[in-house]
Amino acid sequence: MILVSACLCGINCKYNGGNNLNSKILELYNKGKLIPICPEQLGGLPTPRAPREIINGNGLDVLEGKAKILDKDKKIDNTKEFIRGAQNALKISKALNIKKAILKQRSPSCGFGQIYDGSFSGRIIKGNGVTAELLHRNGIQILTEEDF
Repeated sequence: MILVSACLCGINCKYNGGNNLNSKILELYNKGKLIPICPEQLGGLPTPRAPREIINGNGLDVLEGKAKILDKDKKIDNTKEFIRGAQNALKISKALNIKKAILKQRSPSCGFGQIYDGSFSGRIIKGNGVTAELLHRNGIQILTEEDF
């Protein structure tokens, strides 16, 4: 089995209440090969929710307490929820002996190799989201929708 960002399967869990449906990933899901998760929901955040970005760092920095995950106005801090969601995704992965995950690129949770820079301007920087970083650190191979 492969873990997958639920939004890629057409599940409406994206911050704005929508999804990021990918037809090739949906095919795998329909064949029963994928376990969909939304780390942000697993961390306790509602859908819809205001967009969040990692401020002053990346997922590793968040896990090490060096960066935070905030809303655009920098008034709402959801760092704890993002870390809790990543930890819950890892628990699911370990329980199901997951070795591979397909995650949504550029997300502050699921981004792998690329995330938004924290300015809410659409600018992209190198780095991983919190869940992608934690899963990768624990030996899970990470792919993105761009690999399909």
